Amino acid sequence: MTAITTSRSTSTRAVAYWVATGLLAAELIVGGVWDILRIPLVRDVVIHLGYPTYLLVILGTWKLLDGAAILAPGYPVLKEWAYAGSFFVFSGAMVSHLTTGKDLQELGVLAVALALVVASWALRPPSRRVRGTTGRSVSGP
Repeated sequence: MTAITTSRSTSTRAVAYWVATGLLAAELIVGGVWDILRIPLVRDVVIHLGYPTYLLVILGTWKLLDGAAILAPGYPVLKEWAYAGSFFVFSGAMVSHLTTGKDLQELGVLAVALALVVASWALRPPSRRVRGTTGRSVSGP
C-alpha cells in the first residue's frame, strides 16, 4: 500500500467516524431532551408499550450523558460505557417493539440508531480507544 492510499484510507475512515458519531450524538442529545421533557410523541410510544412515563426521565438523562461522553475528548473508558449504554437502550427498545408487536414501524429508526452506535464504536481512532485493547479476545485464568 502506498502512502497516498494509506492516507486516503485513514481520511475516509475519519470522515465516516465523525459522520456516524455526529449523527449518533445528535440522536442521543435530541432524543434525551425529548425524553426528559416527555413530549407527546415519545410519551405516547412509552405508554403504548406499557412502560411508566417516569422511565423517560431516566433514559433521557442517560442519553444526554452518553452523547456528551461520546463527543468529549479523552475519557476512553467512559466512552466504552456510553457506547454500551446506547447499545442497550436502542436494542432494548427494538426488543420492546418486537415482543409487544406494537409500533413496528419504529424498528427501522431504531435499527439505524443501533447501526450508528456500532459504526461509531468500530471506526473510533486509536486516540479514542482504551489503551491496550486489541479487539482480540483475551483468555483469562
